[in-house]
Amino acid sequence: MTDAVETQHDAKTEPGIDPIPWAVPAPDAAAFTATIARQATLTKPAGALGRLEPLSAWIAAVQGTCPPRPFTRPLLVILAGDHGVARAAGTSAYPPEVTAQMVVNFVTGGAGANVLARQVGATVRVVDVSVDADPGYLDAFDPRVASRRVRRSCGSVDREPAMTVAEAVASIRLGADLADEARADGADLLVPGDMGIGNTTAAAALTGLLTGRAADDVTGRGTGIDDATLARKRAAVAQAIDRGRPAVDDPVALLAEVGSPDIAAMSGMLARAAALGLPVVLDGVISCAAALVSRRIAPGADAWWVAGHRSTEPAATEALAALGLDPLLDLGLRLGEGSGALVAVPVLQAASATCREMSTFADAGVSDRDQGD
Repeated sequence: MTDAVETQHDAKTEPGIDPIPWAVPAPDAAAFTATIARQATLTKPAGALGRLEPLSAWIAAVQGTCPPRPFTRPLLVILAGDHGVARAAGTSAYPPEVTAQMVVNFVTGGAGANVLARQVGATVRVVDVSVDADPGYLDAFDPRVASRRVRRSCGSVDREPAMTVAEAVASIRLGADLADEARADGADLLVPGDMGIGNTTAAAALTGLLTGRAADDVTGRGTGIDDATLARKRAAVAQAIDRGRPAVDDPVALLAEVGSPDIAAMSGMLARAAALGLPVVLDGVISCAAALVSRRIAPGADAWWVAGHRSTEPAATEALAALGLDPLLDLGLRLGEGSGALVAVPVLQAASATCREMSTFADAGVSDRDQGD
């Protein structure tokens, strides 16, 4: 890994808060180039495997080796948190109580993300960052899930800050710690997952502010809201965008104003994963919004990410365009939880395997070009 980029947030908005310095290395350029060259020697017409070919080179670069290895220890980290805007402004089809219920569902292995994780051999970790419930709701299951909670729920971003700057920094550091733990546990691919009623409202506001798009351009139906709820949601996002403009150049202050603890934790996790050289498959609109913020916390981090799929939420499309990422899949998914990224993991494995295991023209005794005039 080469060309480390130093980044530091000057947290001068609140005294006593330490800055957040991380150096982000560049993926291995030599491994990338070698893999592109190897693709030209494999028993197939040039470019016949389409996007699998440059994808294999990205995998080789983030692994630092050619040919690329299979991913053997993918990890899904689901960050759960509630959003005050859902209760205060009525922007969701579901009540906030669903978040805690779904956390229990994740812990007991019954959610869609659990099913998909089992299909690709991914370990699942669930963290209650800011769920709006007494932590005792997990006592009968796994109390460790809520042991590092930053706060209970967060402010309604259309009318008040989501949290203090100190809480935003604590959330970012929690996410960074989770990335450190993932690396220490041997994870070789990180999938960020989300759960939280109202989280698409905060994600839309962050995306609108960081892409310059209006509320109507980034606000979608989330959990499947009706027209009246969509109108309330668009109004809430517009108000949040207005409130967040003064903080748009300071990612930590922006998260404190119109983000949430869970999205801040995801931003920190993505940034720290890049600093550690841990590749990431982004999921839907929440992880894409977090990625927009994370790139400002740690410039160069986006080189370590690939977009698993395109969410139906319009903010996801705007964020992906701003990030310069072309999603691997477009299946109309909008579940969140890391589900779309998990569905994309076999595509990564296919890209790696074909590059690694296909015979070369020389090995197979196959002519690699027309020898005639």
